[in-house]
Amino acid sequence: MTKGQIEQLAIKALEDQKAQDLTVISLAGKADFADSMIIASGTSSRHIQALAARVQEVMQEHDQPRGTVEGSGATDWVLLDLGSVIVHLFLPQARAYYDLEQLWGGVRPGGLA
Repeated sequence: MTKGQIEQLAIKALEDQKAQDLTVISLAGKADFADSMIIASGTSSRHIQALAARVQEVMQEHDQPRGTVEGSGATDWVLLDLGSVIVHLFLPQARAYYDLEQLWGGVRPGGLA
């Protein structure tokens, strides 16, 4: 499966679970650890956990690695490493604090870089 297909599966899973302010940032020429980064917000810690779980389920349903999860016990930020695609799931206040969109892409939530 291509990086674009993995990215689209993750986006669809997040949209189906009502992720908020979805942003995709291309990491081409910026980093060599992944090709793109998806950033989304959840409404609660439980919602963030459900978003991560759904992305993993969708990957497994399509015979892809489920990815590695960091911060699964955290209350405000979960990172899901799908290899070529990194998914960051935040509570809004943590997302504003870390401001990954500005750091990596110079975009605001809801935009594409």
